[in-house]
Amino acid sequence: MESESTAMDQADCAAEWPVLVIERSKKGSLVEQIVAAIAAMVGRRELRIGTKMPSVRQFAKCNGISTFTVVESYDRLVTLGLLMSRRGSGYFVARQDLPPAMTPMAMHTMPTAIDSLTPDLYSGVSEALAAGVGWLPPEWYGDDTVLDAVRHAMRIPSNRLRGYGHSMGFPTLRHHLAATLSDDLFPVDPEQILLTHGATHAFDLILRTLTRPGDTVFVEDPGYSNLHSLILHHGCIAVGIPRGEHGIDVELLARQAALTQPKLMFVNTVLQNPLGTSLSAAQAHRLLALAEQFDFWLVEDDIYRELAQRGEASLAAMDGLRRVIRVGSFSKTLSPVLRVGSICASASLLPELLRVKMLAGLTTSEINERAVYHAISARPYKRMVDKLVAQLESGRERTIESLRSAGMTPLAKPRGGMFVSAGWDAAPRPDWNGKTIADAALKAGILLSPCDFFMLRPPESVWFRFNVAYSNHPQLLDFLQSVRPA
Repeated sequence: MESESTAMDQADCAAEWPVLVIERSKKGSLVEQIVAAIAAMVGRRELRIGTKMPSVRQFAKCNGISTFTVVESYDRLVTLGLLMSRRGSGYFVARQDLPPAMTPMAMHTMPTAIDSLTPDLYSGVSEALAAGVGWLPPEWYGDDTVLDAVRHAMRIPSNRLRGYGHSMGFPTLRHHLAATLSDDLFPVDPEQILLTHGATHAFDLILRTLTRPGDTVFVEDPGYSNLHSLILHHGCIAVGIPRGEHGIDVELLARQAALTQPKLMFVNTVLQNPLGTSLSAAQAHRLLALAEQFDFWLVEDDIYRELAQRGEASLAAMDGLRRVIRVGSFSKTLSPVLRVGSICASASLLPELLRVKMLAGLTTSEINERAVYHAISARPYKRMVDKLVAQLESGRERTIESLRSAGMTPLAKPRGGMFVSAGWDAAPRPDWNGKTIADAALKAGILLSPCDFFMLRPPESVWFRFNVAYSNHPQLLDFLQSVRPA
């Protein structure tokens, strides 16, 4: 009887409002399906500007869903600028075009960072040539420094084994970080530093603390692939701001900020992943001015800072942590297996970040944090980083030369770091894209990171991110030569 009643309700509603096809077994939330369906109707001009939407109760009844789902869907559509709310009157269609993140093509190409290929890119256990990974060979980090640090950390006093560790992280490491940052970049107090399980954990805590479902979050496009998926997982709307060789498209950023009112933006100021470029001081100042004008947070992903030249732009240093949250990590200069990152934030924001950290996982590993402290405070550490930078420099030049011999052109000239992104103007075959070529490479024993992992927009060409420590290898070059366009 209940199903017959629902069918009758939907039939009655269909005369005034189309009943949406909602698949509860379909991947993705009901809210995402409703937002996509209404956005598509706007894009097809089935809903004109000024069209009054059904009330929350009417929409819920017609589609057999809860009013809470409808409210969240309408709120997200308001955030996108597709609907507007008039107090006492309801919701109305506000625009006829779609924002770039909601075009039909973009909705069908949203990134899925974790698939059958990407676990191999992070695990370090694959036997395949690691041409696309985000970590360096252990010998490049300095085996003795890391192993000695781990041995020191294992000598933890027995009285430290009783509790979970300090909620903010190992105090000695936080004090060391505060002193180093204060000397090199900007004054910061140890109580403004929160330790995390790496940078991705820091991003998750920031999103949990500062956003709610339906909020708009700006990211660089191309940018860090896991971040794109993490934003979507939190129910937020990821809007890509193009980044190229000369930095961020700040004019487009300003227009999008006026349109969508973002909550925050994630930025790789120095040695951006995957392009390897850095923002100029002028662009950094412009970015800070836009964040102030449109009232959004800037999350500075600063994990490559130690591999960059001194004097590169720093949003946190320019801003003094008023509107900037700085994220750091040690996976690029020590070892990613240690999983230690950090958040530097204003004294007013840090207590809420700490509360969310404790809700999500109580504390972080003091043993790992002790190991990092022993490594970075040891005398050989600076020499090890200097040697690492020199190895990356020579590896980068060799990689660019080798890729050019395979007919590939770099997307940008890196200013340093681990990566070169390069590709062809056209796909080797009409039915191939970056992902299909990466799958073929995996069968040939090579791990590649295709452009599809890093972009919100459909890629205009086929390109890959190459790790310079592994990419000057005959096996890779032979494969690229075998699939290059004729």
